[in-house]
Amino acid sequence: MTAFNEGERPKGGGPWLIWGIPLVLSLCGLVMIASLSLRNSMTGGSPYSQIVKQCIFLLMGLGLMSFCAFSSLRGLRRWSGLLWFIALLLLVGTLIPGLGVRVGGARRWLDLKVVRFQPLEFLLFVIPLFLADRLNQSRRRGFQGFLRPTMLVLLLSILPLLFQPNLGGTILVTLICLMMHVENRGWRYPLLGGALMVALFASLVMIEPYRMRRFLAFWDPWSDPMNKGFQIIQGLVAFCNGRVFGVGIGKGLQEDEYLPAAQTDYIFPAIGEEFGLAGTLFLLSLYAVWTIRAYRIYRRCPNSFLSVLTLGLTTSIIGPMFINVGGVMKLMPLTGIPLPFVSAGGSAMLFMWAKVGILLSVNRISSREEEREGKRPGGRRAS
Repeated sequence: MTAFNEGERPKGGGPWLIWGIPLVLSLCGLVMIASLSLRNSMTGGSPYSQIVKQCIFLLMGLGLMSFCAFSSLRGLRRWSGLLWFIALLLLVGTLIPGLGVRVGGARRWLDLKVVRFQPLEFLLFVIPLFLADRLNQSRRRGFQGFLRPTMLVLLLSILPLLFQPNLGGTILVTLICLMMHVENRGWRYPLLGGALMVALFASLVMIEPYRMRRFLAFWDPWSDPMNKGFQIIQGLVAFCNGRVFGVGIGKGLQEDEYLPAAQTDYIFPAIGEEFGLAGTLFLLSLYAVWTIRAYRIYRRCPNSFLSVLTLGLTTSIIGPMFINVGGVMKLMPLTGIPLPFVSAGGSAMLFMWAKVGILLSVNRISSREEEREGKRPGGRRAS
């Protein structure tokens, strides 16, 4: 019996919430990006370029979701090791001058001339597939089972992220790997590994002056309100301006000049200003309902591989939401992780929808197995 899979499995309903809720979130993001783009046009920018690009990425994401939903998981599982290796090569590529693009002091993007690509999003799509397969294939138990494959995959995955540097991505990869190990092998060693990783993150913050300044800005942004604490303060001001029902679409004051990265990392405060507490709670409720529906798919999984895979994919979607919302609401330091399905950006949009497609495929396999079990003598599933 696995760590999360106790009791009877609930019967699943239709899978439409799994793709329907992300679609609503994406449409909310489009509305917000359109509002912000119109404000940018007043200062000389194009009012349509960002919204058109985001619509194209959304359509491409829906196409990728459909492909993954009807593709063979067996084939993806067979090639997951190669895909993981390619993801690592792409991450290393960001460190190569001329290929990697430096934005805000970090090299997290590849310049493909036609478009910029963030390899982290591809890695977050591949890791659940690869690690679920490795955990299912490995016969090691105890501490050896934790070192290989979990810690080996984790350390090799975060090494290029540390050189970019990308602390937010490192935290997210660590969370996914440890949660997947918990599902497959239990809590004991992931708790120890988690404590060691927290110590590592703390040391990384202390040895890098810019990370220390960012942490101090999180702790007391008003000590440097016009520099390091500016972004945090303006995000909080945006929430305060919105109050309960917001100032109205297109009427936000913070997004004019004061709220940096309003279309990407700080789109949640921008929504809070224009749509108020009601708008932000509506958004968070959508994530909550989606998580419950993903949990129902997890509970119906007929085998360990699918259970671990579903948990990893769900963590890779909901984890960024907690990191983003926690950062902009001053509950944790900022890490530059976008809000899933809502923030502007092509790489995140494409691979978030690809993960939704895999979850739909898992749901289809589970339904097929339930039908087979129902046709067996007695019509009862094995516990």
